[in-house]
Amino acid sequence: MKLAVAISGASGVRLGEQFLRYLPETVEVHLVISDNARTVDRFERANLTLHSDADIAASVASGSFGVDATAVIPCSMNTLAKIACGISDTLTTRIAAVALKERKPLLLAPREMPFSVIALENMLKLSRLGVVIAPPVAGYYSDCDDLDAMERFLVGKWYDALGIENTLYRRWGE
Repeated sequence: MKLAVAISGASGVRLGEQFLRYLPETVEVHLVISDNARTVDRFERANLTLHSDADIAASVASGSFGVDATAVIPCSMNTLAKIACGISDTLTTRIAAVALKERKPLLLAPREMPFSVIALENMLKLSRLGVVIAPPVAGYYSDCDDLDAMERFLVGKWYDALGIENTLYRRWGE
């Protein structure tokens, strides 16, 4: 599986790190990090290609590259708005546009709260286009005792949405 992952914004970068941490080594990851989130030394894993958000000509910017799914974790409201309006001025927004045009899974994890009416309208528009809007919402039924367990729950739910098998959290009824 080829997976494009973008980390936009400065807050919530840890969620993007955790998302990468548990991915199976068989997943080929193409990582795009916004300038605000740039902490490259924190992303150490085999089978990872790092792309500059300014490199609109990167391989993942083309539908012919064959990315299977795309995730933007966390997704700033600015990035979400650009994706909703079809603005592709960064590699992050371009890979999202490619996912939309190729009808490939696209997951956005907006990280702000509360949501403004504009943000909600943008999310609704994207959801109607098939985008998975999956903010990091605590799942209290998962019996998480600490932050690491809650993060594994969130990552597991995101993996589920993208079709990536995992055992990161206790499922309902287990």
